[in-house]
Amino acid sequence: MTELSHDSTLRELATAQGVLRYHEAGDGPPLLLLHGSGPGVTGWRNYRHNLSTFAEHFRCLVLEFPGFGVSDPADGHPMATAAGAVTRFLDGLGLDRVDVIGNSMGGIVGTQFALAHPGRVRRLVTIGGIGRNVFTPGPGEGIKLLTEFTDAPSREGLVRWLHSMVYDPALVTEELVEERWAQATDPATLASARMMYGSEAFAARTAAAAASDQAPYWAMLHRLRAKTLLTWGRDDRVSPVDMAMLPMRTIPDAELHVFPDCGHWVMIEQKAAWESAVLAFLTREDAALTRQDAA
Repeated sequence: MTELSHDSTLRELATAQGVLRYHEAGDGPPLLLLHGSGPGVTGWRNYRHNLSTFAEHFRCLVLEFPGFGVSDPADGHPMATAAGAVTRFLDGLGLDRVDVIGNSMGGIVGTQFALAHPGRVRRLVTIGGIGRNVFTPGPGEGIKLLTEFTDAPSREGLVRWLHSMVYDPALVTEELVEERWAQATDPATLASARMMYGSEAFAARTAAAAASDQAPYWAMLHRLRAKTLLTWGRDDRVSPVDMAMLPMRTIPDAELHVFPDCGHWVMIEQKAAWESAVLAFLTREDAALTRQDAA
């Protein structure tokens, strides 16, 4: 399948809380792709190079979360509004059940959605991000650099953060820096980012979590019913690979695939190997169905 363009795949969905923008390509079972966070991120930039591969098998839907400069903004913290955006999006398209791929923040949002709506997610693929540090200190290097950039944006700070995302520094091109810088410094997008990663917001969120009686999402992973594939870069400096230990052990039906020479952006840095592993997982027949056919 030929490479798909930004404009040819861009769609809009009007909802009661503003317009959700997304990219759509392919036919078949619905596959929802959720992007991560960070300066200048969009769903298109996360998955543009993977879209043609998955569109050969699925109806791919790359949702742009509110608060990142593409979909209409929503009131509230971007992480808090993201789950609602997923529900509005799927309801608006009339989709009862989907497969989900989530990168970093998108993996957390996809996991939370699957926990809250167990019948609506068939299979879940995460790319780093979920769980919590077991051996390594937290937050990771990439999160600290993200906070530094958010507090005081500079081109040099953006480059430092981008380098923390990858194993191969050659991936941090001038083109990547320029497109990220333009969106990351948009006033509305920057204000939204400061709600997530500014040092004051980070400290307030940490204090609120310590005082809360509500269990964090990672403590509820034993309730996850979707078959889950955890994908991780061995050299991830944002969410170190030891974070995978908790979800790997507590999610009832989970698999873990770790990719060598790879940072946080597994779908970019190990594109072919990652796509192969994810496609095998998403298209594999359920064991119960296989046994029934054999009988």
